[in-house]
Amino acid sequence: MQRTGGEVQKEPALAAVDEDDRAKQRTLLTVAVRNYEDLDEDEADEFTAGIDEQLEVVAQWWGPSGLIPGFQQLPTPDLTCREDVEDLLRSEDVREMRGHALVVFITGHGIPGTSGTHFLKLPETVKRRNLATAVRTSDIVMAALDSHVENVLVIVNACYAAKLNTELDSLFREVGPHRQEHCQLDVLVTCDHNQTVEVRRFPTTLRNVFERLQRTKTGITEPYLSVDEFRAAYADALPTRADRRRYRLRRLVDGSGHEPSPCLPNPGYVNVRDLIGAEHRQATAADGYWLDRATGRTQESDAGWYFRGRGALNRKVAAFLGPQRPRGVLLVTGSAGSGKSAVVARAVVLSDPHFRTDPLYKTATELVDPDTIPPEGAVTAAVLAHRRNAATVTSDILRALGTTPHPPGPADDPVLCWTQQLQELVSSTGHTVTLVIDGLDEALERHRIVHDVLAPLSQYCQPSLQVPVARRKDDPQGPRPAVRLLIGIRSTRPPTADGTHHAGDDHGLLQELKQVFPLAEVERTDGEDAQQDIEDYLYALISADGNQGTARKAAQLVAPVLSPWFIHARLAGEQLRTVPDAAALAGQETWQATLRQGIRGLLVRDLELVERDEPGLPRDIALALLRASAFAQGAGVPWSDVWPQMAGVFLRRRLPAEEWDAAIVKLLAGRLSGYLAHDHEDNRLVYRPAHEALADLLMNTEDELLDLGSVQ
Repeated sequence: MQRTGGEVQKEPALAAVDEDDRAKQRTLLTVAVRNYEDLDEDEADEFTAGIDEQLEVVAQWWGPSGLIPGFQQLPTPDLTCREDVEDLLRSEDVREMRGHALVVFITGHGIPGTSGTHFLKLPETVKRRNLATAVRTSDIVMAALDSHVENVLVIVNACYAAKLNTELDSLFREVGPHRQEHCQLDVLVTCDHNQTVEVRRFPTTLRNVFERLQRTKTGITEPYLSVDEFRAAYADALPTRADRRRYRLRRLVDGSGHEPSPCLPNPGYVNVRDLIGAEHRQATAADGYWLDRATGRTQESDAGWYFRGRGALNRKVAAFLGPQRPRGVLLVTGSAGSGKSAVVARAVVLSDPHFRTDPLYKTATELVDPDTIPPEGAVTAAVLAHRRNAATVTSDILRALGTTPHPPGPADDPVLCWTQQLQELVSSTGHTVTLVIDGLDEALERHRIVHDVLAPLSQYCQPSLQVPVARRKDDPQGPRPAVRLLIGIRSTRPPTADGTHHAGDDHGLLQELKQVFPLAEVERTDGEDAQQDIEDYLYALISADGNQGTARKAAQLVAPVLSPWFIHARLAGEQLRTVPDAAALAGQETWQATLRQGIRGLLVRDLELVERDEPGLPRDIALALLRASAFAQGAGVPWSDVWPQMAGVFLRRRLPAEEWDAAIVKLLAGRLSGYLAHDHEDNRLVYRPAHEALADLLMNTEDELLDLGSVQ
């Protein structure tokens, strides 16, 4: 910023920005008063350092090098007199500014006027001459709110800032009705009407909020926060209940309600690439699920591809998804933990055009025969039915197909409304629509999903209709609808030749599907050939970091004990890959006994090991967190305050909130992270046990799970 003859001139770089670019801008304007001359030297130094710290953390959140997309930060000049502030508003053309988002941060000493007016004190402000030598804070606020920027957030960190409430309530009525109704305009203040600023409290708290949202992924999955979410996160960062009452952010103007604000980028947002195969697809409620299952990785941060074997089964799935099979139903089924989700997810991921550009795709395809890889774009949409009702599954399908579910009328059944919409969409596409549904047996309304959502599609699935998907353009009957359904569902193994029945889950849902789709093909994942597949999978896991020789021996020792349960192999493989000699551990009689206990034995051992890890996590705390995730309703438990509160029910001692947060960080970063899957619900990241068999174990609270002997 340059000053010439009392006028502030724009920097050339700013002046060169054309109108089209300014219309797209996100702008940060800081109005900061730093150098008060009526303070003694120590107070002045402390206050100036505090203001600088405020500007630093504000730039961390909203500056050009902050969160993506970055904000253009306007220069922050020294403000000593009223004219300086007016020059700043005029030189940056704030009242006529255009753009997508504007954040204005106002900080300094506030003065409560005798008329109820709030003033921003400046170094040259004369006592009892506020009108002439101070600045009405509302003038700065209203310059931003009455601009042409679509979304505006003003934060005032000044003494007595809540006194602005009466002024803004009156002045805001002067803002045009169209702007009030269609723009998101919000004002927050940090001080009540009778409070003075503690100059370092705001930056300390705001930095804690930023780091907690960024580090801990507290769960908000949208790219932007709502003002309510921002205020709640700010309150959570205050240490005591008294602090939360006194120093909470107060909202004086509410122009965005509960909607996310483009002025509040989310530090914890991760742009997860969709892996569901449709050209115009949208994210499903199960982002990341498909890649986790397809790769066989034990942790989300693992970049390896460990899926092995299942050649004959994968070949059949790839053929089903090929161009010669425009219609049909394929049911991939097996007993709990036998790897059916891995087979289904593999087809989803490997058919995805975007994933095929990832180096991991090349790694995956080098491991298998080409005829086990489904064609590119073969899967149109994929959804997870786990803990979802019929309405949610139907709406997820529509969104995955790139369309918005129609709002049902007050007397309408959403399922029937959206099922009709789905049929209309399918019948008008002119090409094969391939839907993948996994975890159908874990849905809340699985029978209704079968009969009310899937059964109406049976007319488009009949493979006996040897007709093309689409006729010629001049055919008056138009395209012939075609649907393929690939469904993953748990079922017990059928009786053997001698009539022996296998223990496990009910076989009824599979039979129900076969009645609805009498021509459906069924492929099982729990056959006798699973042992070799598990051995290959274990070898891939253990040898990822070297020691190929000991890895092969360990896999050979363990696979016969674990077959056909891939979920057990996944957990056992993680234990084996973390020891120097995998074969030595695999051959131990005590560890073999642990394996024969299945998930329970592996979990108990990991609970003991996690306490020894560095940094360690007490096993009773870890178990309490895992149990809370199992008892959570819906898709899982969100972090925020919910997970610690639920876990506290299962822990026999009290923990402060910060210790719970630290424990969750350790849980998600350590060996026990493989016991959890994550999902999305209500725009929140939620966590649940990685498998229903694990959830059942954790929900049995009569089983202490902490009572075994020491780990070898």
